[in-house]
Amino acid sequence: MPASPIRKLVPFAEEAKRKNRKVYHLNIGQPDIPTPEVALNAIRNMDLKVIEYSHSAGFESYRRKLAGYYQALGIHVDHNEIIITTGGSEALSFAFNSCLDPGDEIIIPEPFYANYNSFAIASGVVVKPITSTIENGFALPAIQEFEKLITPKTRGIVICNPNNPTGYLYSEEEIRQLGELVKKHNLFLFSDEVYREFCYDGEKHFSVMHLEGMEEYVVLVDSVSKRYSECGVRIGAIISKNKEVMATAMKFAQARLSPPTFGQIAGEASLDTPREYFDQVSAEYVARRDFTIEALNKMEGVVTPKPKGAFYTIAKLPVDCAEKFCQWLLQDFEHNNQTVMMAPAAGFYATPGLGRQEVRIAYVLNIDELKLAMEVLEQALKVYPGKEVIIGTRKISKNS
Repeated sequence: MPASPIRKLVPFAEEAKRKNRKVYHLNIGQPDIPTPEVALNAIRNMDLKVIEYSHSAGFESYRRKLAGYYQALGIHVDHNEIIITTGGSEALSFAFNSCLDPGDEIIIPEPFYANYNSFAIASGVVVKPITSTIENGFALPAIQEFEKLITPKTRGIVICNPNNPTGYLYSEEEIRQLGELVKKHNLFLFSDEVYREFCYDGEKHFSVMHLEGMEEYVVLVDSVSKRYSECGVRIGAIISKNKEVMATAMKFAQARLSPPTFGQIAGEASLDTPREYFDQVSAEYVARRDFTIEALNKMEGVVTPKPKGAFYTIAKLPVDCAEKFCQWLLQDFEHNNQTVMMAPAAGFYATPGLGRQEVRIAYVLNIDELKLAMEVLEQALKVYPGKEVIIGTRKISKNS
């Protein structure tokens, strides 16, 4: 089981804090956006006398209300096609365990959310990565490249839309091409859509559940964590119109008894969050994105594309090794008694050697803190012992 690239450097961050250094956390997608009041009030005002198990699929009232949320998006499901899970993580684990056998293969565009690899390992499933690149903004690789990876052991394709860790938003055309491919080869299409509400520059989200005639092939994973800034309530959902998949997922749901009661209360209440909340949050993330991307690309040797969704970007840095650099930032560097924590991007790739000079940055801090964090990063890059310098057209390490 691999260590999380998002959390593996935590001991170094804790040590920096013991030295009374301010650490700007750009490593983890933990929004500082306030949780909707309707959710907080539902928890504050609940009058339960006993905190009981719920149905293994989750409260029926929640599932019915959640079905209404999806129906308003043109996703026509009913409450029996939804199982509430302990976060989107459990939903994905249920999906893998329900649809795949040990030794089966799944194709995932890399870089991808690192825990997909962990869930695959736990399920005995083999990840076959297909590489997207920073040069074209991490766009979906050509469908022909997917087809080259399909073998008799291939059982599914996994996407995250909008994407974590790249922020790439898949177009309707790209989703339709994937749909045709999985139908042609009788595969599952697993889609993690937890960042659905965060699409920018006038772009619209197109769900795999919008694909016609794909009911048997599509499995949707969702979560309240980022949508409502409720990471700690640990509530997600697995959704599919494939009855056999859902019946099997229910067995796993029964094995863990029920999803968290308090989380379900918050999740159900959150469905009453007014539209203005998302408008304000989206505007805030656009401002943070625009500032962060501009600041990064102004730094000598740094390259990052402009994401269309979520609140992450992958940046390529002029360093010998991003993981060494991130550890050095926490262990040895400070600027005005401040430093920055980022996630080394190699942990988001399955192909060895890729992402060595890249980091994932979550622009989840307010603008004032982002400004300070970018200043720290810029100063650090100037003095890092393993910094790359360009001589002619050749890059060499500063300490070579």
